[in-house]
Amino acid sequence: MKGVSSAPGDYVYFKSQVPLHKIPIGTKQWRYYDYGPKTVPPLICIPGIAGTADVYYKQIMALSIKGYRVISVDIPRVWSYHEWIQAFEKFLDTIDVHHVHLYGTSLGGFLAQLFAHHRPRRVKSLVLSNTYLDTRTFAAAMPWAPFVSWTPSFLLKRYVLTGIRDGPHEPFIADSVDFAVSQVETLSKDDLASRLTLTVEAASVGSLPHSDSFITIMDTNDYCAIPQVLKDELTERYPEARRAYLKSGGDFPFLSRPDEVNLHLQLHLRRVGVEPRPEVVKSISKDGTDGTDSNSQSKKKADEDKEDRNTPQGFGSSSADQSPTFPESSGSSNDPPLPTDSISSPMENLVVMQLIRGEVYQSCVVFALCYCTLVLVHGGFISRQSV
Repeated sequence: MKGVSSAPGDYVYFKSQVPLHKIPIGTKQWRYYDYGPKTVPPLICIPGIAGTADVYYKQIMALSIKGYRVISVDIPRVWSYHEWIQAFEKFLDTIDVHHVHLYGTSLGGFLAQLFAHHRPRRVKSLVLSNTYLDTRTFAAAMPWAPFVSWTPSFLLKRYVLTGIRDGPHEPFIADSVDFAVSQVETLSKDDLASRLTLTVEAASVGSLPHSDSFITIMDTNDYCAIPQVLKDELTERYPEARRAYLKSGGDFPFLSRPDEVNLHLQLHLRRVGVEPRPEVVKSISKDGTDGTDSNSQSKKKADEDKEDRNTPQGFGSSSADQSPTFPESSGSSNDPPLPTDSISSPMENLVVMQLIRGEVYQSCVVFALCYCTLVLVHGGFISRQSV
């Protein structure tokens, strides 16, 4: 494994455009990104042990420009799964989001399943990547778990990093590993200790009151820190779930294979009824709103609450016209728009092409006249003085 390298250029650009939000909720400090049209049901990304909210920056940049709302969160400092469920629900209430689509990798996928099991009305669909159903394997491999809170930070980081396969890697996978290592270095001792505690706490995912058709399983076929037997158990639990296998990608396909991951995420969101709103991306103001007036949003929220009362537990309808809408979340102020040069109307394209053709034609005419004049002068047909 190489040393931590400098930040990638696209990550530097992302940090300059998308604000990081930090809000205290009770005794928990939440750190997250929230970008995209606020009237689109959000996709919430939950990282694994070695991840932060920053590891999904490629998904935030790619999906928000297409009209989706993406929220990427850090796992807060919680020490039990019951505490996680309560903390995450309070977080959703604070940012005024009710219905969510969850994308979780590794530990994040396990946390997403637990929340969907205990709060099924709030979770509309799941995307699970390189994750598992229970923690028995990890508990057996970590007999020193009772002393994790007293373990020095450098030992915790070393333990987490040993779970990441060392090289040699192809360049894109190597870059993803380097970025993940840089994020681990930003985690405090208590952050690492709490995540490792969650990994070994005795827990398993019960049966979900949801249809498998609203679940996508996205795994890499080369290698990852999650044993293959655990990934097979997940596949057997959800036999009707949609499969999205990546030929390679390592532990962090969202960094090493972002185009493939983003495509599968878009297909999943379309399939479960989330309609993007690219037409409002250009009009997103600096406060993060998409131009929807408050009365319209209030009406939509009232309709959503009415639908919620009439909808049985489980995933919601997949039709686009029944997808819930959400008002602007608190803490999402000062969101500058990402570049939208690629979004233009056919009329604008036509005008631009006409202007370009006119300039090219004018240049050709001027060049032809100059060339003919030089030929005539050189041939003696006209005198230099007349020119």
